[in-house]
Amino acid sequence: MNQNVSLIFEKSRPGKRGFSIPEKHFSDLDVKALVEPNLLRKQSAELPSVSEPEIVRHFVTLSQKNFSVDTNFYPLGSCTMKYNPKLNEDVARFEGFAQLHPYQPEETIQGALNLMFDLEGALKEITGMDRFTLQPAAGAHGELAGMMLVKAYHDSRKDFKRTQVIVPDSSHGTNPASAALFGFSVVTVKSDERGRVNLAELKKLVGPETACLMLTNPNTLGLFEDEIQQIQKAVHDAGGLLYYDGANMNALLGLARPGDMGFDIVHLNLHKTFSTPHGGGGPGAGPVGVKERLVPFLPAPLVDKKDGKYVLNYDIPQSIGRLRSFYGNFGMLIRAYTFIRRHGREGLNQTSRDAILNANYVKKKVEKHFVVPHAEFCMHEFVAQAVKQNDLGVHATDIAKRLLDFGFHAPTIYFPLIVPEAMMIEPTESESKETLDKFVDAMNVIADEAVDFPDRLRQAPFTLIISRPDDVLAARQPVLTFKDYQAAEHLHLQNQPVGVPVHVE
Repeated sequence: MNQNVSLIFEKSRPGKRGFSIPEKHFSDLDVKALVEPNLLRKQSAELPSVSEPEIVRHFVTLSQKNFSVDTNFYPLGSCTMKYNPKLNEDVARFEGFAQLHPYQPEETIQGALNLMFDLEGALKEITGMDRFTLQPAAGAHGELAGMMLVKAYHDSRKDFKRTQVIVPDSSHGTNPASAALFGFSVVTVKSDERGRVNLAELKKLVGPETACLMLTNPNTLGLFEDEIQQIQKAVHDAGGLLYYDGANMNALLGLARPGDMGFDIVHLNLHKTFSTPHGGGGPGAGPVGVKERLVPFLPAPLVDKKDGKYVLNYDIPQSIGRLRSFYGNFGMLIRAYTFIRRHGREGLNQTSRDAILNANYVKKKVEKHFVVPHAEFCMHEFVAQAVKQNDLGVHATDIAKRLLDFGFHAPTIYFPLIVPEAMMIEPTESESKETLDKFVDAMNVIADEAVDFPDRLRQAPFTLIISRPDDVLAARQPVLTFKDYQAAEHLHLQNQPVGVPVHVE
């Protein structure tokens, strides 16, 4: 065991305590009698022994090392990492919401059911769909729900031969994954030279085995699928359904509705478009909306209004079943509802217009140094390429690492997969012109460094505690506990820049 690494990780010292409870409080209490015998520990939990100041400083220090939407600009393309208004957090903590229990009788949770009913109504209006389930806990969970709905619909028609799901080669990776997970075979349709779905090829692919086409609009290149009417006709004429991946809905609020484009199923990422917290694996929310012919298959229960009261409707005979405990991630639903009500129709429309304006502004500013494969007007995001820098031995990952030194999180890199050295940049509507200008300045400085000091980029970042760990090892053997010394030994500590202390929390 490397002694230096041991000192870095091990903060525990025998005899230290972070609290002290007078013994007299336990003298007359038989703790073991209060716990089921099979739940009692057979051995010590081996918790670290640290003082209160040490543990507080440890976690506060960790928090200061994080990049987040509250501390940094986060232009993560296709993930819409925008600011989460604190008003939403305040409302979610209202005692009337926070103290509810999901098993309470319906008559005692009328306010919560009212909120869910009204949120569904707002999402129907925004998307042009006929009904929504609020159960799915994330976008990918919504995709799985969508695939279940597709199968249930075709099975109800005894159309069992529809086993193929078509996805564009620019799609989010969750699209083919969700389809394959549920047993569909995945067929890829290529993009044309304009970066859109190749309509001629799509017409060749659709047929009696087509269950649905999964489509993002605007797509991951930030381009609106302007042939969407021809696309939906080709799919529907073949007997398939059209599924809308709502990851990029942040570009369309009040401008266009998937339901009007011909989509049959829609999932929305509330943690993207409607500003609920995003990251760390959740909690998220991915409501799924459908057109009328798919309503009978939605998960139960749905929130309905009957005789002036809100009720949970479990009477859905063809339902695909429950997808989530209780009624979904209710706290996220509150936040999204607050965001929608706070902005209103005009405000939501303005968020999309501002997101589009910001993306086009940044795109125009970085075109001098970086290749933009589709230089036309984009929607809320765009893709640039580090191909000029690649010729100098500098890659997109080096640019991403160097941006951290300037206080910016990296954009999405190497996606979509059809674009070499891709950097997908999404400014969102949250950021000011001053922030965008600073980001553009940093990108331009980095482009100059690639010419004059390429080694600097290959060694960046210089300002963070860890510089360049082994990314594969970090994913496969993450250091998750204070005892995880073995994984710590394999960190590439030798890559630390000169003058930056090696310190791993």
